[in-house]
Amino acid sequence: MSPPPPPLGRGRKRAAQAFDEALDDAELIAARAALAQGRWQSVRSLLVHTGDDWDRRGHRVSVLAKEPHCAPWAREWLLADPGSADASVLLAHALVHRALRGKEKPARVREACRDAAALVPADPTPWLGLLVLERSLGADEDVVRVFDEVRGRYADHHHAHHLMAARLAERGGDGPDPLHEVYDFANWAAEQAPADSPLAILPVVAHAERYRVLAAAGHESPDPAASGHWVGRRARLVMKAAFDWWLEWEQDGHPRRLIDLNFLAHAKSCEGRGAEAAALFHRIGEHATPAPWSYPDRDPLSAFRAARAGALGTT
Repeated sequence: MSPPPPPLGRGRKRAAQAFDEALDDAELIAARAALAQGRWQSVRSLLVHTGDDWDRRGHRVSVLAKEPHCAPWAREWLLADPGSADASVLLAHALVHRALRGKEKPARVREACRDAAALVPADPTPWLGLLVLERSLGADEDVVRVFDEVRGRYADHHHAHHLMAARLAERGGDGPDPLHEVYDFANWAAEQAPADSPLAILPVVAHAERYRVLAAAGHESPDPAASGHWVGRRARLVMKAAFDWWLEWEQDGHPRRLIDLNFLAHAKSCEGRGAEAAALFHRIGEHATPAPWSYPDRDPLSAFRAARAGALGTT
């Protein structure tokens, strides 16, 4: 049975939202709007066109899967096209988000992700869905094992590395530790990646994720700009290396580059490097992301606008 149509005015409400995980992907935004009306054929065309651009495929599937009626529409797609790998992968991701909301049993969702993975053995995207689930619900060994499955198919997978950094930042207690494993992980990933890989920004992401944990535990100021977390020698070296990489290798075509830019602009704002932050805010435009502006427990839109105004000298 098909899901009901969305209520009137839904598109207008979406446009009014401050954050859109689709970022600046116009094709994804159009396909998502079509899916909301049950026109899954647009999603099928989008994913065929995406091909084996794994970062873009993972980004698009992840965003589409959060559409409230994605799961029933994906099931309808499977009825019309039995055995469709794209439909199975999309359904598995949609079930992951239902499980995270307590509306599906995790064991069933794990099975759906593995079934989808069997249809496309070279594709890291079904494993990405499982990693999203395990990052919140799984044991440490499960998270590491699934991350290895993703990385074995695409070593530079952007989203998977961000998920791993967030999970690792929460391990090993909540006290200050300049040698925390998340820093080693991020540095290792950046060093292993090609010179032009956006994983060069991962040490900044790890630094922000660790701040989230420390601030939530009361070991750092809840105001990141007032925290010493961003101004120590190690932090300065990390921020400089990431900003220098961006100046040399800016990846205009990467589907998740705006996430990296938000992390880097946040770091530069906290570090007090207003001119560098301003350059990043110009690139970001209106494409703010909730993380890391929400860290540790802030209103992300207000935090983003305040930092942007401070860097650009506006009110």
